[in-house]
This record gives sequence, C-alpha cells and structure tokens, in this order.
Amino acid sequence: MAYCLDNRLVIGVSSRALFDLTVENEIFRTQGVEAYCNYQREHEKELLKPGNGFRLIEALLNINKLPGQEGRVEVIIMSHNSPDTSLRVFNSIAHYGLAISRAVLASGASLAPYLQAFRTDLYLSADEEDVQAAIDCGIAAGIICCDVPLEDTGKEISQIRIAFDGDAVLFSDESERIFQENGLEAFEENERNLADHPLKAGPFAKFLKTISDIQKEFDMESAPIRTALVTARSAPCHERVIRTLRAWNVRIDEAFFLGGITKRDVLKAFGAHIFFDDQAVHTKAASQVVPSARVPYKQKG
Repeated sequence: MAYCLDNRLVIGVSSRALFDLTVENEIFRTQGVEAYCNYQREHEKELLKPGNGFRLIEALLNINKLPGQEGRVEVIIMSHNSPDTSLRVFNSIAHYGLAISRAVLASGASLAPYLQAFRTDLYLSADEEDVQAAIDCGIAAGIICCDVPLEDTGKEISQIRIAFDGDAVLFSDESERIFQENGLEAFEENERNLADHPLKAGPFAKFLKTISDIQKEFDMESAPIRTALVTARSAPCHERVIRTLRAWNVRIDEAFFLGGITKRDVLKAFGAHIFFDDQAVHTKAASQVVPSARVPYKQKG
C-alpha cells in the first residue's frame, strides 16, 4: 500500500536551510557548478554543521515521538543538488539522528512542481527564487535567516513556538495595500467598516490551520506547538483579525497588537523558534534574537 501524506504536516526544507553550507554556496557562486560538485564529493565524509532551520526541524520531527502522533510530521529534503552530490547531506542527517528518509534532488531544476506533488504545507529555504515560486503556487514558504550564534540555539526544544505576522502572511495584503496607498486613517476606517467581514486567506493560512488541528488534540499546557500573532496592527484594527481567526476556527495562543512598536523584543520574550513576516525590516531585526523567515508575498491580480 502506498505511503499516504494525508493528515500529515509536510515540511519541505532545503539542504542550505537545514545545514550550514556557507562555504559551499560561496564556491558555487564564485566558481560554478562543477567546482561545487567536486568539493561536495571530495568532502562527503565530513559532517555538515547545523544550519538556521536545524533546531526547528529537529523539534518538529520530535512530535512524531508523542503518543498518538506517530508519523504526523513528514520532513522532506528539497534540493537543487544532484543525486551524486547529495551523500554529504544524507550522511549528516544520519549522524544527527534526524528521521528524514525522503528527498527531492532536482539537479538544478525548479522545485515548485515537486512541492505541490508532495503536498507541502511549509517550505523553508535560503533561496528567494525558490521561496517566491512556492508562494506563487499557494504554499507557505519563507527565506530563513538567523543571526543568533548557533551555540545559543542548541538547547532541546520542549515546545515549539511559532510566531506570525498578520497582513500578507496569515491574511492577504488587501488591507496593507490600503495603508500603503492611502495612509493610516484610510486603513483604520476600512478595518472598522469591515470588522465583521473576515480577511481573505494569506499564504500561511493553511499552515496555521494544520497546526491548529494538531493543537486541538492536546490541552493548552501539553500542546507541542504554541503560536503567536505579532502584528503592527492595534485598536481599532484588532477586531477584524480576531473575528477572522474565529471564522476560520483556528487557535492562536498569544496575540500582540503592537501599533508600530518594534517586534524584536516581543519575539525574544515569546521565545519564538521561527517568526514569519513579509517585510525585511522586521525579519532583519528579529533575526538578531530569534530565527526568522521572510515571506515574499505578492498579491495576484
């Protein structure tokens, strides 16, 4: 019987998000594909160090060890590497004891069709083009970055903490565009007038719903994932957000309506293991204290 991906949280992760491939990527960028491939083959017995997404992936896989959650999380390596240059990645996966057995090794081809084929809920990568292609296909995706020293991120995660921006991440950017084009006053008036009308889903809405389904199988204290909404919105623009989440029947454990206050300190206090935001100004500041991922969301039409 074929292995079924239904009712699983499917995470696609690039090898460069999972492991530190800074040196290798520089060889690829400056010397080309052949030099990169030769280097990987020559060093395939050398273990790679954990990358920006390693601890999060490790913690997500640990959900499978909980009673009743066996096989709930599926992590798939999604890489532009060729099969011939992939042994170093697989050797490192085995060394760290990560339960990852499936991979897409595309030899430079686009990964977007395979993200859809594997029913990917979230894709993490260091490559903006790949992430943009995933977003364009309706898949939650982020360009992961972290300026926190790796030794500071090495503690075992007992409860995964995921933080989201609102507009252009959980929700569409319909309201944010009003703010950008017409200013704060027009934005606030629009949100007051449409307080009873749920916002349209953004690129991370489905991912949040999948997480919420997992959370509902646990009580609040024992849930393996805790979520937070960290948004620049404030009253009177909070009501539409709350009513939207209620209409979606999803759970957000904590919400911060900051009204322009920097998100960095709140994210550090929350202890986020990943923060998703569409604006580089926010992810750049946040990445100094927590792993962050920029969502290059573009409204179609």
